[in-house]
Amino acid sequence: MPRRDDIKSILIIGAGPIIIGQACEFDYSGAQACKALKADGYRVILINSNPATIMTDPEMADATYIEPITPATVAKIIAAERPDALLPTMGGQTALNTALSLCNDGTLETHGVEMIGARIESIEMAEDRELFRKAMDRIGLECARARTVNNFDDALQALDFVGLPAIVRPSFTLGGEGGGIAYNKAEFETIIANGLRLSPVSEVLIEESVLGWKEFEMEVVRDKADNCIIVCSIENVDPMGVHTGDSMTVAPALTLTDKEYQVLRDASLAVLREIGVDTGGSNVQFAVCPKTGRVLVIEMNPRVSRSSALASKATGFPIAKIAAKLAVGYRLDELVNDITRVTPASFEPTIDYVVTKIPRFTFEKFSGAEAILSTSMKSVGEAMAIGRSFEESLQKALRSIEIGLTGLNPIPLPLADPTSSVDQLRGWLGELVPNRVLRIASALRSGISIEKVHSVTGWDRWFLERIQAIIDAENKVAADGLTEDAIILRYLKSMGFSDARLAELAQLDVNEVQSRRSKAGVLPVYKRIDTCAAELSSETAYMYSTYEISADAECEADPSDRQKIVILGGGPNRIGQGIEFDYCCVHACYTLADAGYETIMINCNPETVSTDYDTSDRLYFEPLTNEDVISIIRREAENGDLRGVIVQLGGQTPLKIAAALEAEGIPILGTSPDAIDLAEDRERFQLLLKKLDLLQPENGIAHSTDEARDIVQRIGLPVVIRPSYVLGGRAMEVVHQMDDLEHYMRDAVVVSGKNPVLIDRFLNNAVEVDVDALCDGSDIYIGGIMEHIEEAGIHSGDSACSLPPLHLSDKTLDTLKQQTKDLALALNVVGLMNIQFAIRENEIYLLEVNPRGSRTVPFVAKTTGVPLAKIASRIMAGEKLASFNLVERQLTHVAVKEAVFPFDRFPGVDVFLGPEMKSTGEVMGIDTDFGRAFAKSQLGAGTDLPMSGTVFISVKDEDKPAFIKICQNLVNDGFSILATGGTTVALRAAGVPATRINKVMEGRPHAVDAMLSGDIQLVFNTAKGAGAIKDSFSLRHTALTNKVPYYTTVAGSRAAAEAIRALRAGQLGVRTLQDYLADIS
Repeated sequence: MPRRDDIKSILIIGAGPIIIGQACEFDYSGAQACKALKADGYRVILINSNPATIMTDPEMADATYIEPITPATVAKIIAAERPDALLPTMGGQTALNTALSLCNDGTLETHGVEMIGARIESIEMAEDRELFRKAMDRIGLECARARTVNNFDDALQALDFVGLPAIVRPSFTLGGEGGGIAYNKAEFETIIANGLRLSPVSEVLIEESVLGWKEFEMEVVRDKADNCIIVCSIENVDPMGVHTGDSMTVAPALTLTDKEYQVLRDASLAVLREIGVDTGGSNVQFAVCPKTGRVLVIEMNPRVSRSSALASKATGFPIAKIAAKLAVGYRLDELVNDITRVTPASFEPTIDYVVTKIPRFTFEKFSGAEAILSTSMKSVGEAMAIGRSFEESLQKALRSIEIGLTGLNPIPLPLADPTSSVDQLRGWLGELVPNRVLRIASALRSGISIEKVHSVTGWDRWFLERIQAIIDAENKVAADGLTEDAIILRYLKSMGFSDARLAELAQLDVNEVQSRRSKAGVLPVYKRIDTCAAELSSETAYMYSTYEISADAECEADPSDRQKIVILGGGPNRIGQGIEFDYCCVHACYTLADAGYETIMINCNPETVSTDYDTSDRLYFEPLTNEDVISIIRREAENGDLRGVIVQLGGQTPLKIAAALEAEGIPILGTSPDAIDLAEDRERFQLLLKKLDLLQPENGIAHSTDEARDIVQRIGLPVVIRPSYVLGGRAMEVVHQMDDLEHYMRDAVVVSGKNPVLIDRFLNNAVEVDVDALCDGSDIYIGGIMEHIEEAGIHSGDSACSLPPLHLSDKTLDTLKQQTKDLALALNVVGLMNIQFAIRENEIYLLEVNPRGSRTVPFVAKTTGVPLAKIASRIMAGEKLASFNLVERQLTHVAVKEAVFPFDRFPGVDVFLGPEMKSTGEVMGIDTDFGRAFAKSQLGAGTDLPMSGTVFISVKDEDKPAFIKICQNLVNDGFSILATGGTTVALRAAGVPATRINKVMEGRPHAVDAMLSGDIQLVFNTAKGAGAIKDSFSLRHTALTNKVPYYTTVAGSRAAAEAIRALRAGQLGVRTLQDYLADIS
């Protein structure tokens, strides 16, 4: 069946901001779909609220709406655009839920819009837990014993049927949000209440525990002619009980017999047909009892999923692209496999290597969060590695996740308590913790048997035997030293040992290990991902490294004779380094290819567009370590003209290895590593600022508690204090009292001569400003000046910001521009630069300079229409800024970037913002004035501002004057004010009517009681000092769990009041990004 000609325009719904459970894998799938459908001649209309994605670039779709993804907003776009079809399967759960709402409220029928890629009946059958169970019964497949409930009382009755422990799965949520494992009745009641609250249809499934069972996933694709293929089988190394997004996984499944595999394969296809997904990709999850072989169907995703991205990267099969083509009528046998270019897409992929995925966690960002895994996803990113064996793949993956591992490094065992009869080691080993493989390896090292580890953890013996093999090899090197024998070295390297890990084991310098290996001729070879296990030659340069025992192993790299540039990616997503950096890397690939260079991408993140096989000319899926990157570059340099490496676009990850590259004589394009180091070295940077006569907050470096006390007494409280050896605001705190300083130095950090703490005077009530600029070493272009909505002291990644700035004078703007130019030229910046300033009482203070790509680059590019990352890449390649004819742009619109937080995933964590970054993603609101733009940003971030009701206010003394006007405006808009004692007095004295209510510590009835009773619709709460913040925690926590909008800064509260006024004045409109940019002069 050929493509459908009755469809001319297609609306694609994106996934919105990066959140836990729905990350940049949907940027990858959505971008693939946009490119595929646009190339096929369809008019593509896109809605997505996320500015950080390639997907929302104005060139990606014909009409791009950066608007909140709500049914009401999408309905307005449908009314304006009149698309023929809606494709909802590329935007995760957000897109599916929105499409369902539009179908159920009649919008699609009213405007004659056909849903393609999935039928409504199929979505409901797959997502509704009870309908899914009935569907499985019809085809003879078994689900876990379960009951579906819609209220708390029915849940208690269901528990009698299901029993404890029980698994709770809310309907229509993503990443298992709101679910969990209940081991007792109290836990059960808590999880049920949360699950019913978070499910958009107030429905949860309560099912029998299958903890410890093996878990498998099958990625399946089907077309309208009922051609079905299994793209990839995936095995979770962690057994049931850990969300698949948090589990270490391997592909293909490694512990199934062929007969068992065929059973799951047949079941997957039966599920696909019964649910009725007749075009596109789906994911089916199974649990298999290791003792009896009993097979249960856990769930099915009738859309492109997180696992689809992993399967695509693992096999080279572009699931999202094929799914988009199938949705418009093509059959699998009519589509060509892009990797081989000779086989059809109906040719089922086969792989002759092992892929390992390890998730990346950031529990350390959330004080009080328990680092325990369950059926609710908590990881923020992942890394993938490819090897010829599980051992090689595992060790490459471990060093890819960037938590300081060089391989299967040992960790300390728990201290034995001779007075206790409890087997503490068994309890420690049984905990479901992040990177559990390290505990398992340490237990095996200590002499615990494979059988005992298996009985405690449920990990398959085969995996434990492979881990034991790694440990045996480690022990041999530790005992005998590192040989110079080439055969033994090849064997060790074929097991995935890095030079750094071998150096640790043999107590050698890493350079000595590298030297011995090179002299012995032990070098990596590169193999191609070809979808067919080398049955056919691959024309696509998608590669991974491996070491083979044979001295004459074939290398398939085949470097070209072209001019080439290497771009280093950002590695796994994590808080502080997300999709924005991948966006910059992708733009570098696109624009340098247009300029005639061969582009070579090195990265290890399976979720991203940068690791798509057609983003760069050559892709190496490898860890971003000195050894791995240098080996690739040396191989590529054997032919052609290697112009250099770009390290400034992938965040901190590439910068960490820049010095090693430079030491090897590899040219670094753009700003020199020394200039980047100068900006991060406090003492060198202070000398530069003095030379330029620029202000910086008073500061000092403390190597002990006494030194810290002396510095604080010198510069005065409050101060910002942080360790010198971490990034992304980790362990940063604003200290208002000396007692808090003593607590920080005692409990929060380990301070030494090598690891001092940095102390800066905190600028109270200062306005923070971000500036993004381009420089070619002589000319400078200011890309954007962003005014933070939250005051200084909130991490820049967590603060909302406005472009253009709203409250800065022309004189201040001119000074900011001049200081930016002075710094860029002094640092000899070639490429991108980001500077953070604080403005207080008309004085401009410099907070931080990053002579590299920043997280605000995509936002500025979308707002102004200037592709900063593309131009920066060309500058780094040698072009001059003048050749781009850039002029300062006068914006006729306002764009607001708002952060999105994962607090829902970490029960008991305070939502109070500070200098340590906590957000996972961002949204953008764009309109002709600030109020409407901010309102859109709040809707996009999931905050539904009230139009009427009661506002609760409890603020610190210094903020009370600012809140008088805010409250007066809210009263004028018809709101009632409920406030605590001191705030009530201040408001009444200023003539603002307010009703007093108790703080929690003052006795009941108090503000939390009123919130739980539904009497409060909006919360403004500011606090100062650790004690006050702790005392007001229950206010913010109750607001979070009851979906009451809350703001914890003056500026955020003021912006919310403006947004409410804008919303009350009339409905929000929708407009394409292309139209906004066309109006810019």
